[in-house]
Amino acid sequence: MKILLANDDGYKARGLHVLAKIMSGFGDVTVVSPKFHQSAMSAAVSLGVKQLAYKDLPEEGPGKWTYLDATPASCVKFGLEFKYENRNPDLVVTGINHGTNASTAANYSATLGAAEEAAINGIKAIGVSLCDFRSDADFSAIEAMLPGIIAKLLDNWPENSPGLVYNINFPAIPLEQIKGVKIARQGLGHWIKEFETWDESSLGDLQDSFLWQHYRVNLEDGEKAVFMRGTFVNDDPAPDSADHLLLENGWVTIAPFNIFLTDMKEYTRLSKLSF
Repeated sequence: MKILLANDDGYKARGLHVLAKIMSGFGDVTVVSPKFHQSAMSAAVSLGVKQLAYKDLPEEGPGKWTYLDATPASCVKFGLEFKYENRNPDLVVTGINHGTNASTAANYSATLGAAEEAAINGIKAIGVSLCDFRSDADFSAIEAMLPGIIAKLLDNWPENSPGLVYNINFPAIPLEQIKGVKIARQGLGHWIKEFETWDESSLGDLQDSFLWQHYRVNLEDGEKAVFMRGTFVNDDPAPDSADHLLLENGWVTIAPFNIFLTDMKEYTRLSKLSF
C-alpha cells in the first residue's frame, strides 16, 4: 500500500512522527508536511506567483520525508504531483493533530483540509487528532488503538463514495480510561469572546501549545494588537451522537464527513419552487 502523510503542525511535530511510525506498518510511507505550523488554514492553498521552498529530509523516518513551505492542502497537492506516478497513493492520512478537530473546529481544521484535498482527487482520506494542544502530548493511547481502527476502516471502505473523509478524534486521557470507539456526527457549537488584547504576560502555558505562535508585529502609529482565543459554547443537545460531547465522556470518535457541501434537503425543497 502506498500511503501519503501530511499534517498542519509542521514536520517537527511529534504527532506526525507517531503517525509515520503507525502507518509504516500498513505500507510504504511518504510524508510531505508544512515547514512551519499552519493550524486553522482549512483547505487553503498557496496560490500566487511566489516561490514555495521545499526540502527533502533523508534524516527523518520512517518513510521518505519532505517539507514544503506552504499550506497543508498544498502539501498534499505537492505529494500527489511529485511523489507518485499518476497521483496515485492508495491512502492519505493527516495528523496526528495536536488539538481537537471535533464539532465546528472541523470547519477550520487544516488537518481535515489536507485530507479533503485527497478526497477531491478520489483518494481514501483519514484525518486523526488528539484533544491535547501541548507539544509534548501523550500519544500512547493512539499508538495502541489507531492501527486497529485504520484496519477496520480499510476493510470496510464503501465503494463509490466520492468525497468521503473519516475524521477520527481521541480524548486526551490514558488508554485504560478510554471507553471505546463511537461513530459520531459533527457536533454543534460556536465560539464567543474570540479576540483579546495582546498581553504577553497573560499567555502562560499557551506558549507551549501548537495552537499559538508568537509573531511579533511592528505596529504602525495608531495600531493596537489583539489575538484569538475564545470560549467554546456547546449548542448540541445530543451527547450520545455529537463528536465533541462523546470525546468529553471518554470515547474515541469517528465522524464520516463529505467534502461536497450541497444541502440535499434544501436542494429538493428549492427545486419545487419557481424563480
